[in-house]
Amino acid sequence: MTDRPGLRERKKARTRALIQKEALRLFREQGYAATTVEQVAAAAEVATSTVFRYFATKEELVMVDQFPPFMEALRGVPPEAGPVAAVRLAMRAVLEGQTAEERIDGLERERLMLTVPELWAATLGNVTGVLKKLRDALAEREGRPADDPELRDVTGAIVGVIMGVWLEWVNDPSMDATTELDRALSHLEAGLPLPRPAG
Repeated sequence: MTDRPGLRERKKARTRALIQKEALRLFREQGYAATTVEQVAAAAEVATSTVFRYFATKEELVMVDQFPPFMEALRGVPPEAGPVAAVRLAMRAVLEGQTAEERIDGLERERLMLTVPELWAATLGNVTGVLKKLRDALAEREGRPADDPELRDVTGAIVGVIMGVWLEWVNDPSMDATTELDRALSHLEAGLPLPRPAG
């Protein structure tokens, strides 16, 4: 009897993942605007009401809260690592822990969020939420208040670098976004040096 809630939660998680997977497939194949929630429900073999039970809006079908696994990884980074290094190592751990399919789906979600006009408002809200969560997490880690202006600067720089990579990847899908993200954060960690080209 005690394992029933766990089984029920796992079934809910599987259903949610299936709905989102089918939604991403349809968005990729026929476009976000052309895909209806009814089509997503049919593809996932669930009722339309079931889709809305897990996702209040069509936009939410694209969103995934990646912060819990990131926070878990961040807690595993040694305390002597600076904030940029800590974020880079935590992101690397999360990405390395994903299957190839999970990584492809994650990049597809990012592409949709950055290219579909209907998702821009949701994307802005997502970025704003990430900024706040990251700032709070780094404040706790660094022992500083969350409204510390230097902490604001560091958090903004980290998110700015990440957004820069994602925006470039949207225009060049052949780019290895995960490798480039690690390189970009390493560059930020080094102070963003920009040596003048020789000659």
